Amino acid sequence: MTMMKKLHMSAAILALSTTAVAAQEVEVLHWWTSGGEAAAVGTLRDTLAAGGIGWQDMPVAGGGGSDAMTVLRARVTAGDAPTAVQMLGFSIQDWAAEGALANLDALAAEQGWNDVVPAALQAFSTYDGHWVAAPVNVHSTNWVWANSALMAELGIEQPTSWDEFVAAMEAAEAAGHVALAHGGQAWQDATIFDSMVMGVGGPDFYQAAMVDLDPAALGSDTMVEAFQRMETLRGFVDDNFSGRDWNLATAMVINGEALFQIMGDWAKGEFVNAGLTAGNEFQCFRVPGTEGTVTFNSDQFAMFNVSDPAAQEAQLAMASAVLSPEFQVAFNLVKGSVPARTDIPSDQFDACGQMGMAQLAEAAANGGLFGSMAHGHANPPAVQNAMYDVITAHFNGEYDAATAAAELVTAVEIAQ
Repeated sequence: MTMMKKLHMSAAILALSTTAVAAQEVEVLHWWTSGGEAAAVGTLRDTLAAGGIGWQDMPVAGGGGSDAMTVLRARVTAGDAPTAVQMLGFSIQDWAAEGALANLDALAAEQGWNDVVPAALQAFSTYDGHWVAAPVNVHSTNWVWANSALMAELGIEQPTSWDEFVAAMEAAEAAGHVALAHGGQAWQDATIFDSMVMGVGGPDFYQAAMVDLDPAALGSDTMVEAFQRMETLRGFVDDNFSGRDWNLATAMVINGEALFQIMGDWAKGEFVNAGLTAGNEFQCFRVPGTEGTVTFNSDQFAMFNVSDPAAQEAQLAMASAVLSPEFQVAFNLVKGSVPARTDIPSDQFDACGQMGMAQLAEAAANGGLFGSMAHGHANPPAVQNAMYDVITAHFNGEYDAATAAAELVTAVEIAQ
């Protein structure tokens, strides 16, 4: 008997009891609250509803998930953990180390997750050899999103170098447009910084600085140059950027107010939700200098330990739905990301989706796939937050580039 048949049989038996029916529900803590994200999460809710599983929504606004993790910690401390939680990277590992997460090994073996989920994702989906989370997607973070009409108006071709990228922004600014749409939040600053580090130093330097946390790399002239590029970008951001949510920055590009945004491919979900088409009304390309590499994060759902058998069945049904090929396609078409499974054809995806899938596969094969520091896939949260503080302080003018690099060395040393 397949796992899903077992789940459906269990659901039928439990339906005899009103108490059990109430338990056939997952309470889902997540931070998917923008228009495109809400549409994407609706595909999962609908998939579960079709299987008789209820959905208790617990959204916590704020991209990057830091606010959601604060809420989660409070819930767990109070002895009231949600049944399913959206998580990223090292946060999954931290909760697993506390023994808080349910073991999904039986379902993973039944459905062959080991064979279809890339090893780079399994590094976060598993802990001590056991599956503890179900990956929903792979996001890559070193993207530029561009307004096609503004590019045409300004006579701009897709930039292929840092100098061309800067020249394009100068042209936009001279014509009275916002050159770079950005939200002044720490995780957004760090998202840009990831690409500056990769663009200046390349894969080996990114590995040394962001992953290995080598003090020599963190304080190097190369890192100073990365901060100098951040200063250049700061000069192209509008005066009202502070505190702006990422999706509002995306809306500036959608509406023709701004030329570019550097953001992960969840931004594409906003363009799609607005009825726009990749390659027509908007363009996507890698941050100049990072071509051939992909910095990634992966949204995953971790299931917290629960004692009620019906709730456990509901968790397994959700995990099964998340990794199903049908859901992986439906969700990622809306979300802007690419599937967490390697066996999904790309023909249903748009131009940006197909590009993302091809580049992800190429980067994985060539050693160019790196977990994003900004999104919790390069180093533990304590180090990530220490980096955030320095990056944002520099972006807001508290440090010059050389001082920022020195402060980065100190902050990482203290955080480890």
